[in-house]
Amino acid sequence: MSFNLNGQSHDIPPDWADEPLLFLLREHFALTGAKFGCGVGICGACTIIIDGLPARACITRAGDVDGLSVRTIEGLAERDALHPVQQAWLDFGVPQCGYCQAGQIMAAVALLVQVPDLSDDDIDVAMDGNLCRCGTYPRIRAAIMSAAERV
Repeated sequence: MSFNLNGQSHDIPPDWADEPLLFLLREHFALTGAKFGCGVGICGACTIIIDGLPARACITRAGDVDGLSVRTIEGLAERDALHPVQQAWLDFGVPQCGYCQAGQIMAAVALLVQVPDLSDDDIDVAMDGNLCRCGTYPRIRAAIMSAAERV
């Protein structure tokens, strides 16, 4: 089994196939951007992108990404240039505690790929389930709208 991780092909070790993808990413590949939050796919802290769609890494089996493309927060920036969503996050001072931010950013990136000309309703639907305990939702919305102009 193998998959594309942030643009590079990697094998999925057989002993990891039944483990949550989140654990494979964090423990085997040392990609710690996606966080363990609830463990049941409802908080969004572990959101990554699989074949262009947002997915919860805590409820996706590692073996289920065989042959697929996985993108994590670590795979967004290109060389020294942040992804437009990452830059918007900084421009609007979105992060507070930061725990949910990788998942929020990945959900926003997937949204902008799917719906380039977005509305407030599109943001509501796409970001529903990505929880922010600090309540930075207004800044998240503003950053997404700003990033939509740059993507």
